[in-house]
Amino acid sequence: MTAGWVHHLIIAPVVLPLAAGAFMLLFDERRRALKATISLVSAILLLGIAITLMSLADASAPGASVYLLGNWPAPFGIVLVLDRLSALMLVLTGILAIASLVFAMARWQRMGPHFHTIFQLLLMGLNGAFLTGDLFNLFVFFEVLLASSYGLVLHGSGPLRVKAGLHYIAFNLAASALFLIGVSLLYGVTGTLNMADLAQRIPSVAPEDRMLLEAGAAILGIAFLVKAGMWPLSFWLPPAYAAAAAPVAAIFAILSKVGIYILLRLSLLFFGVEAGASSGFGSDWLLLGGMATIAFGLIGVLASQAMGRLAGYSVLVSSGTLLAAIGIGNTAITGGALFYLVSSTLTISAFFLLVELVERGQDTAAAVLAVTMEAYGDEYEDAVDEEVGLAIPATLAILGACFVVCGILLTGLPPFSGFVAKFLLVASIFNPTGLGASAEISPTDWILVALIILSGLSALIAMTRTGIRTFWASLEGKVPRVLVIEVLPVAGLLLLCLLLAIQAGPAMRYMEAAAQSLHAPQNYIKSVLAAPRAGGGGGESR
Repeated sequence: MTAGWVHHLIIAPVVLPLAAGAFMLLFDERRRALKATISLVSAILLLGIAITLMSLADASAPGASVYLLGNWPAPFGIVLVLDRLSALMLVLTGILAIASLVFAMARWQRMGPHFHTIFQLLLMGLNGAFLTGDLFNLFVFFEVLLASSYGLVLHGSGPLRVKAGLHYIAFNLAASALFLIGVSLLYGVTGTLNMADLAQRIPSVAPEDRMLLEAGAAILGIAFLVKAGMWPLSFWLPPAYAAAAAPVAAIFAILSKVGIYILLRLSLLFFGVEAGASSGFGSDWLLLGGMATIAFGLIGVLASQAMGRLAGYSVLVSSGTLLAAIGIGNTAITGGALFYLVSSTLTISAFFLLVELVERGQDTAAAVLAVTMEAYGDEYEDAVDEEVGLAIPATLAILGACFVVCGILLTGLPPFSGFVAKFLLVASIFNPTGLGASAEISPTDWILVALIILSGLSALIAMTRTGIRTFWASLEGKVPRVLVIEVLPVAGLLLLCLLLAIQAGPAMRYMEAAAQSLHAPQNYIKSVLAAPRAGGGGGESR
């Protein structure tokens, strides 16, 4: 629908970080200030481009904007497809990238070689995964972001980081192998890897081949469920995220959402109401798996003594909630789930950054002593007496305020976006609307609502306990040295959560429109398969 230079911006989120990452390799590693400047400028430009593309996607609705690479028509050539959902994920990626890079400029960029180049390649993989319109290039971008994440998860070295990083690499390599197997089976049955073309061919698959088709889809789904962190495939995630460097963990908050995005996209595109005998395939497993993941995550939150692991298990609670919402599969809950996705990702990213600042002023022996006191009573009361009467420094006051806001967001209390997101989810479960809606509230729905409420209660208990032990009953008087450049990203992400709550109406209208487009995939299919070549139509998508 849109001609001219704006249409060519669709490829920019892939090309720009690739060019920036390659360009930085030309400079000596000791020129960190120059590399940091290039990387940050690239991230800022990416966010500006993503916001522009969001406006383009909104204007192109109900269809999608299609970019034909090499000017080959679909399904024969490579296509990039922009709709409301992919544009939303691009904006979210840009925001987290800027926050992580600003935080890393304080000291983390010096902890290992080629940090900024690897970071830019990660952004390239993320943006490509959100934009691609075929499974082959989804695998390519998936591998680019995974290979980059391997380097980032080990950034800074240290035995704990290396151990957790090796587990992370092993699990994700297994997921990559499953990805290839699943894609091969789908191609063997349908003869295509273009997503729109696959969606068009699935209803007409012969009955004798349908089992093979669903087996391939199930194997492909497991690969994405590993990335999303669904129980019991999630044991690697909390240790790896907790051990990663703070800016790395902050951008990793969106990596689990890559699996969520692909599952949401493909489940409605391939197995929606028009998929014939395979309609609704896997939805019950997503619902049950999501609820199991919430239960596992909230238990982990309650059991966590270290803030890093608390944040890691909060990722599982977020993923489980989104997986269950995908499993229910009506339009209303999909819109609420998208709002929750944005809110929870911003919150967890800010929390990972905050954890490093807070724990910088603590030592391991004091942390162990605090847990011992909590378990065995007041035997060590004299150790705290010497801190009585100390004034709370401004640094601790600022960190404490940010910690409280993170706790409110994770718990789902007003006035921040966490409350709005959980309210929308619960309301959509009890009042379903749109495609896939059922007038009857099942026992499974009640269990899911109970788990959502219990996850908030567990976050409240864990954050209150951790906050008291860290800020009110700290055993050491050391005040962490925190720079303004480190506090700004945390405060910025939390302010965005507040802004999301204030602008919940316009934001939710966008989410609902995106959900309606996802549940009506025929517009997506038509836009991709009918996209004209540049010589005949100026490269426009209709």
